[in-house]
Amino acid sequence: MAFIKNIFLNVLSGASFTIAALLVAVAYSDRVHPADHPLLACAGMLMPVFLIANLIMLMLWLMVKWRRAWIPIAGFIIAFPATRTYLPLHLSSDPPAGAIKVMTYNVAHYNRGGQGEPSLDTIHEYVRRQNADIVCMQEDWSFMKDTTRYASLYPYNDTVHVSRPRSKYINALGIHTRYPIVAKERIRYDSEANGSAAFYLLIDGDTVLVINNHLESTHLSKDDRERYADIINGSMDREAATAKTRMLIGKLSTAMATRSRQAEAVHHYIESHRRYPIIVCGDFNDTPISYVRRTIANGLTDCFVESGNGLGISYNQRGFVFRIDHIMCSNHYGPHGCFVDSHITASDHYPVVCWLLKR
Repeated sequence: MAFIKNIFLNVLSGASFTIAALLVAVAYSDRVHPADHPLLACAGMLMPVFLIANLIMLMLWLMVKWRRAWIPIAGFIIAFPATRTYLPLHLSSDPPAGAIKVMTYNVAHYNRGGQGEPSLDTIHEYVRRQNADIVCMQEDWSFMKDTTRYASLYPYNDTVHVSRPRSKYINALGIHTRYPIVAKERIRYDSEANGSAAFYLLIDGDTVLVINNHLESTHLSKDDRERYADIINGSMDREAATAKTRMLIGKLSTAMATRSRQAEAVHHYIESHRRYPIIVCGDFNDTPISYVRRTIANGLTDCFVESGNGLGISYNQRGFVFRIDHIMCSNHYGPHGCFVDSHITASDHYPVVCWLLKR
């Protein structure tokens, strides 16, 4: 019996070491450039899988042989920075007096209501109730739908079209705010229907740079998304799941490589405009553990990581449990109470809201 027990413990130790090592590798996969190692760069999507697997190992060791619990514990400690990024935890508190309220929201062209109905009325009413000081929107077609809607809520409204001429896709970045817009500028990078725009706002005598982003999408079709959900749920046979997984990884890694170049362009723009207080927001189309988020967040504060709670899932399609919409700021501001509002389903994204207090 002792011999069999030793074999079992050794096998369990090997499995535990492997899971802990993979957790660490996934946690630091955002250091890998997608253009150089596209497959490894996608590993951040597996962060919850290995967190759960390592937690199961920890519970097993505590029941079987507690002295070996150091293996999963070491994995958790080494991966802690990424775990905190993926799953931050903070005590909730009321927004401080004098903080400005910022919201970012991909409104999906106002074409995805609760029953697939046009959602301009729903979103407009939601924005009115939120009463934010700065609202950044992606896929904002309000300029085509009804140009007076947001003018009734905000004195300053602007839209930057980011689609190429004659593109079959139409995309625009909108900003609706209480503060004067004194200038705007496109951040140049190659894309057919995605983009980033810098808006300069006059806030209490300071010029504040607000960068609104819609980075390259994954280009997954509706069928791709449904098959992905089937793979995650285990409802697809093994051979079909393997083939579909390879195809999905190919599409995801190609889009990630494209986004990496776009993220670098945004980061370069930020670095060359450090003299201004900066707010960066939008749909990054990438997870918290990704080269794209890490590149843009370099030198900035990720508001959800610093003041949010939980996973903060901002994309509400079945199977895609990720936070891909973000708000970040320079050290001129301290973030408070950042949250993802999952109560409104008028888009395939949930809005992200945060309060920023001038330091």
